[in-house]
Amino acid sequence: MSIDIKYKPELPVTEQPIIIIGAGGIVTDAHLPAYKIAGFKVHGIVNRTKERAEKVAGHFDIPNVYNSVAEAVALAPANVVYDLTIMPEQYIETLKQLPNGSAVLIQKPMGDDFNQAKEILALCREKDFKAAINFQLRYAPFVSAAKYLIDAGLIGELYDMEVRVTIKTPWEIFPYVIIHPRLEIQYHSIHYVDLIRSFLGNPESVLAKTLKHPAKSLSSSRSTILFDYGDTLHAVINTNHDHDFGSNHQESYIKWEGTKGAIVAKIGLLMDYPHGVPDVFEYCILEEGKSPEWQIVKLDGSWFPEAFIGTMSNLMRYNEGSDKVLNTSVEDVINTMAVVESAYQSSDKGGVKVSEQLM
Repeated sequence: MSIDIKYKPELPVTEQPIIIIGAGGIVTDAHLPAYKIAGFKVHGIVNRTKERAEKVAGHFDIPNVYNSVAEAVALAPANVVYDLTIMPEQYIETLKQLPNGSAVLIQKPMGDDFNQAKEILALCREKDFKAAINFQLRYAPFVSAAKYLIDAGLIGELYDMEVRVTIKTPWEIFPYVIIHPRLEIQYHSIHYVDLIRSFLGNPESVLAKTLKHPAKSLSSSRSTILFDYGDTLHAVINTNHDHDFGSNHQESYIKWEGTKGAIVAKIGLLMDYPHGVPDVFEYCILEEGKSPEWQIVKLDGSWFPEAFIGTMSNLMRYNEGSDKVLNTSVEDVINTMAVVESAYQSSDKGGVKVSEQLM
């Protein structure tokens, strides 16, 4: 069964100039390439090291480089959208400087822990921000395509969702992240936690374990998170960033199974990161009297940079009134942070001791 899948994000109908706060690698690798593809106007950029901002501005033809966030706000054009690409410990002090009622896209995660996430939520409410967190995996072409098929009822009732990542991750290219005491879930699997929530809602509970590698100094590099959605709906995340044994048995995919069909999306970006390999999107719709047949669909774009169009576009469309729901709003994402916090608590407390059953 061949289906015309609609997966590209709708764009805003009004021009909303962007001011970027921060000039790190994610800006040059994803934000700015995505905005160029979408035709978004980037009005200015500011960074703690101005020379870095000037270099980025020169490469991407950004007309204004500011000395400070305060100067950027003072010289901001009408209808501006602020794009925060800084580290979480800088969020609060930066958000305090933005005008009340601003539209702002904040880089994930929503703080370094749940307490900080709650502070960010309270500040966004106090200042009446239209604030979204940049969980852009929700808008990767293979995720949007899967959502289209599922929302159309084509794979029936969803009863299984799995994310499996078995790769070698070069953490060393993220010097500000590699030292984090909550590395794997907080800075990687959090994408999948948010993704599963976006399809299945909030779980009743989670069971999780996040682990170190015996020969590495990282705080964690492998995790398993099992979501409790009752007795028929299964959802699990399995990640292993330590598979240093070549590409033959590396894996990186999201799988959805339903009563009438299934979808598998290979996340090519994570294989041989940051170079990546092509994504693969496949689906199978059961047809009575026929053997199961998988269809491969070629989709335009990938997680980087195209998914970054989706989060910004949704914020802009919400800001102008075209979209009624801000999908990755701080009000929604606080639930992602709650699941992440619960996963860490589960990992720390451990499971039921088998020895207690034997006494």
